[in-house]
Amino acid sequence: MSNKPIETDAVIIGAGPVGLFQVFELGLLEIKAHVIDSLPEVGGQCIELYPDKPIYDIPAIPVCTGRELTNNLLKQIAPFSAQFHLGQEVSKLECQADGRFLISTSQDIHFLSKTVFIAGGVGAFQPRTINLEGIDAFVGKQLFYHVKNPEQFAGKRIVICGGGDAALDWAIHFSEIAASVTLIHRRDDFKAAPKSIARMRELCASNQMQLLIGQVTAYEAKDGPLSEITFTNIDGESKQIPLEDLLVFYGLSPKLGAIAEWGLNIDRKQICVDTEKFQTSIPGIYAVGDINVYPGKKKLILSGFHEAALAAFAAAAYLNPEKQIQLQYTTTSPKLHKALGVKSPTFE
Repeated sequence: MSNKPIETDAVIIGAGPVGLFQVFELGLLEIKAHVIDSLPEVGGQCIELYPDKPIYDIPAIPVCTGRELTNNLLKQIAPFSAQFHLGQEVSKLECQADGRFLISTSQDIHFLSKTVFIAGGVGAFQPRTINLEGIDAFVGKQLFYHVKNPEQFAGKRIVICGGGDAALDWAIHFSEIAASVTLIHRRDDFKAAPKSIARMRELCASNQMQLLIGQVTAYEAKDGPLSEITFTNIDGESKQIPLEDLLVFYGLSPKLGAIAEWGLNIDRKQICVDTEKFQTSIPGIYAVGDINVYPGKKKLILSGFHEAALAAFAAAAYLNPEKQIQLQYTTTSPKLHKALGVKSPTFE
């Protein structure tokens, strides 16, 4: 092992809404957590798949977007100072003689944790890649599946592939700063916010960007760099499009990955849990959200929030078996008010 492991009470695998709320529920019980996610930013599917689409079934919030939900959860958990380790997958989990779990990530970071919470949705998300032989050599150079620094594309000739929110949002954004933007989608039907679709069509009508219906079928790399792609339309006609950068947003492909090798009881790529503790077949490891399965399971965000609360109480009892865990309410508990950094109200 190349570096000393981080010792902690809890590691949460997955930084989607349920993973974020798990931080909150653990924090109320004075359990600090580290959070690991394979994506480069928090929010899980809410950010990667539908950041600006409305969600209507969050209790007491009539409507919010995936981005708004994520931002509000981050505000809610701020008092608990969770540490995030993004852009890396958990590659290994090993049970130790003292009952703790040694966790390793793809970036060679290690943790010794007393408990583990798997909140990975339907698994670690990987971008769906463009299927052209040899093009992977340009990943991170001229081929991108995520945008980390939008300014690097200013003044560039850009081709964007995809028909979802991410593709349209970035196409609209780059139409203002790039030298040219060409959006390619396999059909003239988009799974994106109606406002984004309308705006994209306005920009195409005013020649601020171009929309092509078809797919990328080949590429050319002259003297090393990627220089053009071959576009083929639905009638089989092809043409070459010069470019400097290719951005591909084909969505995400979930994979259970290394979790399948941890000795957990798994049913059809979902982790079996009980409905009292949401504990897996290994004591001290819990699974919440879409990645778990039990009789009557419903894959809803609000169900994941409920599971996170019960898992937190179960973990508190697991960590402190001699201590009686008291149920306290954030409305009236001075202890919880202190943890949250708020002033206790005075009731008359």
